[in-house]
Amino acid sequence: MRLVPSSIAALSLTALPATGQETPLPDLFADVLDVRVVNVEVVVTDRDGNRVQELHTSDFELLVDGEAVPIDYFTEIDEGRAVARNVDGVGNAPSLTPGEPVATNYLLFIDELHAIRRQRDGFLHRLERDLALLNPSDQVAIVAFDGYNVTRLTDWTNSRAQIEDAIQRARERKALGLMRMLDLGDRADQIRRTVMAATASIRSLADVPGRKVMLLLVETFCSPSRSWQFSSFWEGGTCREDVGNMYQPLVTAANRVGYTVYPVDMAGLHPTFGIDRDTGALMMENTEEAQEAALWFLAHETGGKAMLNFYRKVALAETAADTRSFYWLGFNAPGGENDALHDIEVRLPGYPDLQVRSRRHYREMSKSTEFTLLVEGSLMFGGLPGKNVLEVQFGTPRKAGLRKVLVPMWVTIPVDDLTLLPMDGQWTNDVEFRISVVDKHGDRSRSLGTRIPIRYSEAPLPGETFVYETELPIRRGMHRFLAALYDPLSGEILARRGTVGP
Repeated sequence: MRLVPSSIAALSLTALPATGQETPLPDLFADVLDVRVVNVEVVVTDRDGNRVQELHTSDFELLVDGEAVPIDYFTEIDEGRAVARNVDGVGNAPSLTPGEPVATNYLLFIDELHAIRRQRDGFLHRLERDLALLNPSDQVAIVAFDGYNVTRLTDWTNSRAQIEDAIQRARERKALGLMRMLDLGDRADQIRRTVMAATASIRSLADVPGRKVMLLLVETFCSPSRSWQFSSFWEGGTCREDVGNMYQPLVTAANRVGYTVYPVDMAGLHPTFGIDRDTGALMMENTEEAQEAALWFLAHETGGKAMLNFYRKVALAETAADTRSFYWLGFNAPGGENDALHDIEVRLPGYPDLQVRSRRHYREMSKSTEFTLLVEGSLMFGGLPGKNVLEVQFGTPRKAGLRKVLVPMWVTIPVDDLTLLPMDGQWTNDVEFRISVVDKHGDRSRSLGTRIPIRYSEAPLPGETFVYETELPIRRGMHRFLAALYDPLSGEILARRGTVGP
């Protein structure tokens, strides 16, 4: 790698143009990265499953990593309204006014990569029917993932007409599930892509007040607890991924920005076929247990409920009922930005017979991790995470193995858009750089990430540029890329997206 400060980037290659007019994403990096308040939505029920009301802050005990922490905010939500019942001297949860409605925001994520049209459309029909159960202040956003891009069918809206129009457009889109049954590709990789798309959706649609829930419409997820065979006759159809690798990005993002996940099994009972590894005989399998285990995990870790069997037919109605009455707790997160996972436990010491349900943990992410996730999500969701001012140029690729190449790459950074500090006789900054790449099938190449030290012996002139040179490892063929640079001194993000290959 070579770092080249230069007033003129003396390169003969032409920079790739931006791909159309980009719509910037919400400034989630700054919002999410600097937030230190963790919200915990708590459902309390008796032995018969009835909601328990009129509890106060002093009735609750909040533990992080087994240690009690103060509850800094507390509000009871009763049938969609904030209740002025707190007498313990603790402030109300931010943006909640006692006596006023509390909006519930429903993010509907449709996994078209594995969906079968009849089952998907049946669910959408029932969802459209149950829109009448939402409160006037509730909002809906709908996104669809086709294995390659996440398409926003509607942004947050409480307009019944706009929601119904988005549902109709969702019905008109392709459902690729039947095609995937004959796909020789890696099923675990397909599921991983769906998880990352759902993660990008949560992060990109987090800047909304009120309760946030995701209805995750999926057809095929594998069990997080053991190995299972999927509907496949080949080795590539075997899912053997650990839960931490497969599902943790979605759980972490949901808990980080306050989403509760309600996974919906669109398929229901789905027997499959496979090959017995010992005898080679064709056998019928039932992966329903594996499917349900994965969906239970996602719901359990975020404080939601898995919509299985009968409940998948009334998923929106059940979710609306489940999110109308709860306790909203908030605390200032202890610890530093070290990517550590912190356990959350909510107790009612004086009420041993009551049941408590809430999210199970939060992760205090480092700036580097947040930046990487932002770039990954922006490539999949569209738009740019920052200012469209980087220049990215590529040279002639050279072979680097079977179907792999190394492509010379130069990134020209406008120094005017950076903050440099005078230290030890130099003008300096250490910026974070990431580039993420995906091919036409939705397969991702290994992302490149590094820290770039920028050093000048004197204050740079206006219009000065800094050129970072490296090689990009990708598969053969055409790819989309998103390159981004994060300035830790100003919080500014510089970006560029385009294509590279073949």
